[in-house]
Amino acid sequence: MRALIIEDETAAARNLEAVLREVAPGVEILATLESVAESIEWLQSNPQPDLLFMDIHLADGDSFRIFESVEITAPVIFTTAYDRYALEAFRVNSIDYLLKPINAGDVRRALEKLRRLTSGERLDYGTRVRGLASQRQEEVFLVHVRDKIIPLQRDRIAYCYTANEKVTACDFDGTVYPMDKTLEALQSLLPDRDFFRANRQFIIARRAVKEIAVWFGSRLTLHLTVETPERIVISKARVPEFKEWLRAIHPTE
Repeated sequence: MRALIIEDETAAARNLEAVLREVAPGVEILATLESVAESIEWLQSNPQPDLLFMDIHLADGDSFRIFESVEITAPVIFTTAYDRYALEAFRVNSIDYLLKPINAGDVRRALEKLRRLTSGERLDYGTRVRGLASQRQEEVFLVHVRDKIIPLQRDRIAYCYTANEKVTACDFDGTVYPMDKTLEALQSLLPDRDFFRANRQFIIARRAVKEIAVWFGSRLTLHLTVETPERIVISKARVPEFKEWLRAIHPTE
């Protein structure tokens, strides 16, 4: 088995390597990478490993950003000091979620889980795990605002927006909340029936669409019931998909 380690703490990486040598001496460690950028470059330039060990907090951002740039079909074992990302990890090929400090028992159980999942067959984990994940969706998001935690109901969200690596959600009253998830992670947590990924910056709620205008280049622009920080444009390529989504609302159109 060929494994890739993504971990920016030297001590943690060495500990994991030592544990792997102890519990699975046959595992070949292809590389140990320390950042999102380095990981994306490596994964784009090399064949997929058989298994990834991936820390969540890296020097240049959280490792979920890697999945935005690279299609990863190999199983992932997340290693982190935080337990609040477990659900998000489940959405992106995770077969286990190990809390630091990691010991031999943790890794042995994770590898045994991997063995049971494969059952002698090579599987496309990207498809399998995302399929399982699609059955679960968040109904309430816990938003950290200064020294408070505010529950944000899913059906109160008018749109989600990303700019300068920051993600926010706006409710139907126009209140904007900082989110600790990427737009891609939010997309996986919001039901397709009610939310649409308009472009790289926006996810919009069905109930928030006020009017649609034809724009030059066969594109569309959307106006919502609340103000948005910039114009929402649907590209020509996405127009058919968007119209199909709208037909689910108005089947007679």
